[in-house]
Amino acid sequence: MSREKQVYYQISNTYSVLNEFTETTKNVWLVCHGIGYLSRYFIRFFNHLDPSENYIIAPQAQSKYYLKSDYRHVGASWLTKENTDADIENVLNYLDELFTEEKLAKAPNLIVLGYSQGVSVATRFLARRQIKCDQLILHSGKVPAELNPEDFKFLKDTKVTYLYGTEDEYLKKGIIKVEEERMKSLFPKNFEIIRYNGGHEFNTEIIKKLS
Repeated sequence: MSREKQVYYQISNTYSVLNEFTETTKNVWLVCHGIGYLSRYFIRFFNHLDPSENYIIAPQAQSKYYLKSDYRHVGASWLTKENTDADIENVLNYLDELFTEEKLAKAPNLIVLGYSQGVSVATRFLARRQIKCDQLILHSGKVPAELNPEDFKFLKDTKVTYLYGTEDEYLKKGIIKVEEERMKSLFPKNFEIIRYNGGHEFNTEIIKKLS
Protein backbone atom coordinates (compact mmCIF):
# COMPACT_ATOMS: atom_id res chain seq x y z
CA MET A 1 0.00 0.00 0.00
CA SER A 2 1.28 3.48 -0.84
CA ARG A 3 1.55 6.23 1.76
CA GLU A 4 2.77 9.78 1.90
CA LYS A 5 5.73 10.97 3.94
CA GLN A 6 7.02 14.46 4.55
CA VAL A 7 10.38 16.23 4.54
CA TYR A 8 11.37 19.76 5.53
CA TYR A 9 13.67 21.89 3.41
CA GLN A 10 14.51 25.53 2.72
CA ILE A 11 13.36 27.33 -0.42
CA SER A 12 13.56 30.88 -1.76
CA ASN A 13 10.90 32.95 -3.47
CA THR A 14 10.73 36.33 -5.16
CA TYR A 15 8.50 39.35 -4.59
CA SER A 16 8.02 42.61 -6.47
CA VAL A 17 8.24 46.23 -5.34
CA LEU A 18 7.14 49.45 -6.98
CA ASN A 19 8.73 52.86 -6.27
CA GLU A 20 11.21 53.62 -3.48
CA PHE A 21 10.71 53.95 0.24
CA THR A 22 11.89 57.49 1.08
CA GLU A 23 11.22 60.28 3.57
CA THR A 24 8.23 61.34 1.42
CA THR A 25 6.55 57.92 1.56
CA LYS A 26 3.13 58.14 3.22
CA ASN A 27 1.67 54.72 2.43
CA VAL A 28 3.26 51.29 2.39
CA TRP A 29 1.16 48.66 0.62
CA LEU A 30 1.31 44.89 1.02
CA VAL A 31 -0.75 43.56 -1.89
CA CYS A 32 -1.61 39.88 -2.45
CA HIS A 33 -2.52 38.94 -6.01
CA GLY A 34 -5.24 36.61 -7.20
CA ILE A 35 -4.94 33.22 -8.86
CA GLY A 36 -3.27 33.24 -12.26
CA TYR A 37 -1.12 36.31 -11.64
CA LEU A 38 2.59 36.85 -11.19
CA SER A 39 3.51 39.60 -8.74
CA ARG A 40 5.45 41.64 -11.33
CA TYR A 41 2.31 41.94 -13.45
CA PHE A 42 -0.15 42.42 -10.60
CA ILE A 43 1.87 45.30 -9.18
CA ARG A 44 1.21 47.30 -12.37
CA PHE A 45 -2.32 47.94 -11.09
CA PHE A 46 -0.71 50.42 -8.68
CA ASN A 47 1.21 52.44 -11.28
CA HIS A 48 -1.37 55.24 -11.04
CA LEU A 49 -0.62 55.99 -7.39
CA ASP A 50 1.71 58.89 -6.58
CA PRO A 51 5.19 57.27 -6.62
CA SER A 52 6.59 59.76 -4.13
CA GLU A 53 3.96 58.83 -1.52
CA ASN A 54 3.30 55.13 -2.15
CA TYR A 55 5.66 52.17 -1.79
CA ILE A 56 4.08 48.92 -2.97
CA ILE A 57 5.18 45.38 -2.10
CA ALA A 58 3.63 42.43 -3.96
CA PRO A 59 4.38 38.93 -2.61
CA GLN A 60 4.60 36.10 -5.13
CA ALA A 61 2.53 32.92 -4.81
CA GLN A 62 4.89 29.96 -4.84
CA SER A 63 2.98 27.50 -7.05
CA LYS A 64 3.48 28.43 -10.70
CA TYR A 65 1.90 26.84 -13.75
CA TYR A 66 1.25 27.47 -17.45
CA LEU A 67 -2.04 29.27 -17.97
CA LYS A 68 -2.83 27.81 -21.41
CA SER A 69 -1.92 24.82 -23.52
CA ASP A 70 0.51 26.85 -25.62
CA TYR A 71 2.90 26.90 -22.60
CA ARG A 72 3.77 30.58 -23.04
CA HIS A 73 2.17 32.49 -20.18
CA VAL A 74 2.80 31.60 -16.54
CA GLY A 75 0.52 32.25 -13.59
CA ALA A 76 0.58 31.26 -9.95
CA SER A 77 -1.68 30.02 -7.17
CA TRP A 78 -1.35 30.46 -3.43
CA LEU A 79 -3.26 27.38 -2.30
CA THR A 80 -5.41 24.49 -3.46
CA LYS A 81 -7.50 21.91 -1.62
CA GLU A 82 -4.49 19.54 -1.74
CA ASN A 83 -2.34 19.54 1.41
CA THR A 84 -3.80 22.90 2.34
CA ASP A 85 -2.68 23.13 5.98
CA ALA A 86 0.97 22.57 5.13
CA ASP A 87 0.80 25.04 2.24
CA ILE A 88 -0.78 27.68 4.47
CA GLU A 89 2.18 27.39 6.84
CA ASN A 90 4.61 27.64 3.93
CA VAL A 91 2.88 30.82 2.71
CA LEU A 92 2.83 32.35 6.19
CA ASN A 93 6.51 31.55 6.77
CA TYR A 94 7.34 33.22 3.46
CA LEU A 95 5.30 36.31 4.39
CA ASP A 96 7.02 36.40 7.79
CA GLU A 97 10.39 36.70 6.06
CA LEU A 98 9.11 39.35 3.66
CA PHE A 99 7.56 41.31 6.54
CA THR A 100 10.89 41.32 8.35
CA GLU A 101 12.97 42.07 5.25
CA GLU A 102 10.86 45.13 4.39
CA LYS A 103 10.64 46.28 8.05
CA LEU A 104 6.85 46.50 7.80
CA ALA A 105 6.41 46.65 11.57
CA LYS A 106 7.70 50.24 11.26
CA ALA A 107 5.72 51.18 8.14
CA PRO A 108 4.22 54.70 8.47
CA ASN A 109 0.76 53.80 7.13
CA LEU A 110 0.46 50.11 6.32
CA ILE A 111 -2.26 49.19 3.85
CA VAL A 112 -2.89 45.47 3.32
CA LEU A 113 -4.81 44.46 0.21
CA GLY A 114 -5.99 41.10 -1.01
CA TYR A 115 -7.50 40.56 -4.43
CA SER A 116 -9.55 37.44 -5.26
CA GLN A 117 -7.60 34.47 -3.88
CA GLY A 118 -5.28 37.00 -2.24
CA VAL A 119 -8.08 37.91 0.21
CA SER A 120 -7.67 34.53 1.91
CA VAL A 121 -3.89 34.97 2.04
CA ALA A 122 -4.02 38.49 3.45
CA THR A 123 -6.63 37.72 6.11
CA ARG A 124 -4.95 34.52 7.25
CA PHE A 125 -1.63 36.32 7.57
CA LEU A 126 -3.11 39.16 9.62
CA ALA A 127 -5.22 36.89 11.82
CA ARG A 128 -2.69 34.14 12.51
CA ARG A 129 0.26 36.48 13.02
CA GLN A 130 -1.79 39.28 14.64
CA ILE A 131 -0.33 41.82 12.21
CA LYS A 132 -1.72 45.30 12.74
CA CYS A 133 -2.36 47.56 9.77
CA ASP A 134 -3.96 50.95 9.26
CA GLN A 135 -6.18 49.88 6.39
CA LEU A 136 -7.37 46.51 5.07
CA ILE A 137 -8.82 46.28 1.57
CA LEU A 138 -10.60 43.05 0.59
CA HIS A 139 -11.22 43.06 -3.15
CA SER A 140 -13.48 40.48 -4.85
CA GLY A 141 -12.69 37.54 -2.59
CA LYS A 142 -13.81 35.61 0.48
CA VAL A 143 -12.44 35.36 4.00
CA PRO A 144 -11.55 31.73 4.89
CA ALA A 145 -14.29 29.89 6.77
CA GLU A 146 -12.06 28.98 9.73
CA LEU A 147 -11.53 32.63 10.72
CA ASN A 148 -13.95 34.25 13.17
CA PRO A 149 -14.52 37.65 14.83
CA GLU A 150 -12.15 36.81 17.70
CA ASP A 151 -9.30 36.47 15.19
CA PHE A 152 -9.70 40.11 14.12
CA LYS A 153 -10.46 41.81 17.44
CA PHE A 154 -7.00 43.38 17.45
CA LEU A 155 -7.91 45.32 14.27
CA LYS A 156 -10.55 47.42 16.04
CA ASP A 157 -8.92 50.66 14.83
CA THR A 158 -8.27 49.45 11.27
CA LYS A 159 -10.34 50.78 8.39
CA VAL A 160 -11.72 47.76 6.49
CA THR A 161 -13.19 48.00 2.99
CA TYR A 162 -14.83 45.21 1.03
CA LEU A 163 -15.28 45.96 -2.67
CA TYR A 164 -16.59 43.88 -5.55
CA GLY A 165 -18.27 44.14 -8.94
CA THR A 166 -22.00 43.54 -9.10
CA GLU A 167 -21.50 41.28 -12.13
CA ASP A 168 -18.69 39.23 -10.60
CA GLU A 169 -19.17 35.67 -11.88
CA TYR A 170 -17.46 34.23 -8.79
CA LEU A 171 -19.65 36.09 -6.30
CA LYS A 172 -23.20 35.10 -7.18
CA LYS A 173 -26.13 36.76 -5.41
CA GLY A 174 -26.57 34.06 -2.78
CA ILE A 175 -22.84 33.88 -2.06
CA ILE A 176 -22.31 37.62 -1.81
CA LYS A 177 -25.24 38.13 0.56
CA VAL A 178 -23.80 35.60 2.98
CA GLU A 179 -20.30 37.04 2.60
CA GLU A 180 -21.44 40.60 3.26
CA GLU A 181 -23.18 39.59 6.48
CA ARG A 182 -20.17 37.57 7.55
CA MET A 183 -17.84 40.49 6.88
CA LYS A 184 -19.98 42.73 9.07
CA SER A 185 -19.65 40.27 11.94
CA LEU A 186 -15.90 39.84 11.41
CA PHE A 187 -15.29 43.59 11.30
CA PRO A 188 -18.05 45.28 13.35
CA LYS A 189 -16.24 48.63 13.44
CA ASN A 190 -14.85 50.85 10.67
CA PHE A 191 -16.25 48.57 7.95
CA GLU A 192 -17.47 49.72 4.54
CA ILE A 193 -18.82 47.91 1.47
CA ILE A 194 -18.20 49.41 -1.97
CA ARG A 195 -20.01 47.93 -4.98
CA TYR A 196 -19.26 48.91 -8.56
CA ASN A 197 -20.65 48.00 -11.97
CA GLY A 198 -18.39 45.34 -13.40
CA GLY A 199 -17.19 41.79 -13.18
CA HIS A 200 -14.21 40.06 -11.63
CA GLU A 201 -11.59 42.65 -12.45
CA PHE A 202 -9.31 44.89 -10.40
CA ASN A 203 -10.77 48.37 -9.87
CA THR A 204 -7.92 50.89 -9.96
CA GLU A 205 -10.19 53.94 -9.61
CA ILE A 206 -11.56 52.88 -6.22
CA ILE A 207 -8.09 51.87 -5.03
CA LYS A 208 -6.82 55.38 -5.82
CA LYS A 209 -9.65 56.90 -3.76
CA LEU A 210 -8.89 54.57 -0.85
CA SER A 211 -5.21 55.55 -0.95
